[in-house]
Amino acid sequence: MNSPAGVGRQLAWPRPLAQLAAFLRQELAAFPGRGNVMLRCVLGSAIVIVASMTLQVPELPVSLIAVFFVTQANVVLTRLVGVMLMVGTTLAVACTIGVYTLTFDYPLLRIVVASAIFFCCTYLMRAVTKLGLVFFLMALVVIYAQTFADLTDNAEALVRSVLWVWSAVSYPVAVALVVNTLLLPAEPERQLRSAMQRQLATVDARLDAVTGAQARSVRIGPPDLQRNALSLQKLLRFATMRRRYGAQDASAMLACVTAVSRVVEAAASLPDDALARDAGQIAAIRAVQGDLGSLGRAIGDDAQWPRWTASTSAPVSTAIAEVDAMQRALGALLDATAAAAPSSQSDARAPRAAGAETAAPKPAAPGTLLEPDAFANPRYARFALRTLLSVLICYVFYNAVNWPGIHTVMLTSLIVALPSLGASRRHGLLRICGALIGSGLALFMVVFVIPHLESVPGLLLMSLPVIALGAWVSAGSERIGYAGIQIMFTFALALLESFSPPSGLTEIRDRMVGILLGVGVATFVQMSVWPEGEADALRGQLASVLREIAALARANAQALSAGARASAALPLASATWAKLADCDAVLARVALEPDWREGEPERVTLLSQTVLAQSRALLVAIEAFHDESMADALEGAPADRTSPFQSNVADVLERYATQLAAQPPEARTPAVVDAAGWLAACAGEEGAARAAALSREVRRINSALIGLPRWTSGSEVPDAPAATR
Repeated sequence: MNSPAGVGRQLAWPRPLAQLAAFLRQELAAFPGRGNVMLRCVLGSAIVIVASMTLQVPELPVSLIAVFFVTQANVVLTRLVGVMLMVGTTLAVACTIGVYTLTFDYPLLRIVVASAIFFCCTYLMRAVTKLGLVFFLMALVVIYAQTFADLTDNAEALVRSVLWVWSAVSYPVAVALVVNTLLLPAEPERQLRSAMQRQLATVDARLDAVTGAQARSVRIGPPDLQRNALSLQKLLRFATMRRRYGAQDASAMLACVTAVSRVVEAAASLPDDALARDAGQIAAIRAVQGDLGSLGRAIGDDAQWPRWTASTSAPVSTAIAEVDAMQRALGALLDATAAAAPSSQSDARAPRAAGAETAAPKPAAPGTLLEPDAFANPRYARFALRTLLSVLICYVFYNAVNWPGIHTVMLTSLIVALPSLGASRRHGLLRICGALIGSGLALFMVVFVIPHLESVPGLLLMSLPVIALGAWVSAGSERIGYAGIQIMFTFALALLESFSPPSGLTEIRDRMVGILLGVGVATFVQMSVWPEGEADALRGQLASVLREIAALARANAQALSAGARASAALPLASATWAKLADCDAVLARVALEPDWREGEPERVTLLSQTVLAQSRALLVAIEAFHDESMADALEGAPADRTSPFQSNVADVLERYATQLAAQPPEARTPAVVDAAGWLAACAGEEGAARAAALSREVRRINSALIGLPRWTSGSEVPDAPAATR
């Protein structure tokens, strides 16, 4: 008889299906705010469906996609996208009517002028990224409107068709703005507070495991640190965009975000077997937990936000370096808030030791509208020419076969036109997958549901579940979000484009054919004409991240030598996590880039994944080593005893980064950084426990260093990186 384990192995899914299931489980999982976005999309879409069906406003699918575009994660993004959508649509309609007026009787001239406008718009999509949505809409409407002229010779009907497009976009934008602002607002400041409270609650649970209050330890891994730091940075930026804060309030908010990030990093560095050994340690940890709880309550209180007053007791060393690091971070926050309001908090606690942070970093200056190389980089013109070529090929084919139902072929060739091959391929795959799901749902409704519909409420009952599904998917990450918009849009094109129930299945078939042809043409043109990859750019970004980590190690060494009691490199650590997130996004696109060299994408992907994994491990280990070094110095050891080791680690990382960024790359796996001498001196003193802790962090740093792969132009695929702790 087969054992249960043997039966389980026989019934296991094939590996690709298991990977797909794990990907979908991760991407479709609920997270704070996702349900709110879905509800706002569904409510706005319901209002638009009723209004369009009642007043017979055409282009309902366009209206629904406008609702989806405007409904963003918070009010700031919603208003920004809404304004750009209105401006882009208005300019596009004006350009289209101008083209009709000047070239209505000259079809060839009409196509030439429309192509020139399209080229300029796609060029500016790359050169003016902050207004990319405006120029995208202009290009989309101008080139798509040329299909109207091929269907009729009536000039008045053409102008009416274009003006209806403007109406179909404008009023849904207004509806979405009202829904997002008044009915279900998502304020970025409130989201920021909630995110910090959740992170503090996680730290509190981790400390409960250290004191023995709960048996199961809460694990905070490097991916969690990256995600947490990036979310706080984004929400802080949106909050400052939403309202103008005074200099003192802005400084206190930045200090609060910085302190929370540092506390979470310290909690992540706690060893799995960390446990308070005596009543004094437990009491000190309980005091830290009390301060964390007090900070969480202050964050949620409008009257106290963003100022905070901690307990009046002085910090007590716990002999657990990470808990002491939390105390220093909270002390730095208290100093920053006291500096922001000296009259009310000057006596809150004794001043921190010299060198502690007393002010939060200033936000970066806003960037310029144009890219620095807007008129010098030939890639922008090449991108515009590639996109125009694929659109014109689709336009010629569309007219040659006289198949009006596949007009989505032109839209698709522009929609999937993105700067890199990997991004374009992912967008195309998401468009196809979303269209297949939307078409399948539309087919099901045509066969089983529509014959029983008799009223608008029935239409809503049929449509809103599909819209909710599309909204849930679109609220996810960029790896899956666009598929949600396509689910909704393809379903709406098939069933909601006219004011009567569809009488056949040809519309569904034609939409899919147009999408498949458009993706195929756009992909072929982008691979054949000046293809753009991101593999070399990814290497440069990885090298930049390693340099940032090296700078962090050097800054920690300098702070230790100067006797600073709070890390001077906190802003640098947060910026490094943000750069790691950017590398993740680029790597996801590089993995999809087609390459004629067999195995090359897999090699680059695995090498990049290895560097990223070891970079995260290094970032966590370097911060943990600094915490242990600070505790070692506080116990009476020479302050600069561990500084040379951190400086040597920085030198090794900078050398590897230089080799990695070279063309071609010649990066060699670093050797371990010797620490035997001063570790032996530590072990010979009374602080044997501290020496063991320092030795553990040294091993973690060296393990991550030797895990950096050999990356040369002819290197073979490395083994998967081992997990490091």
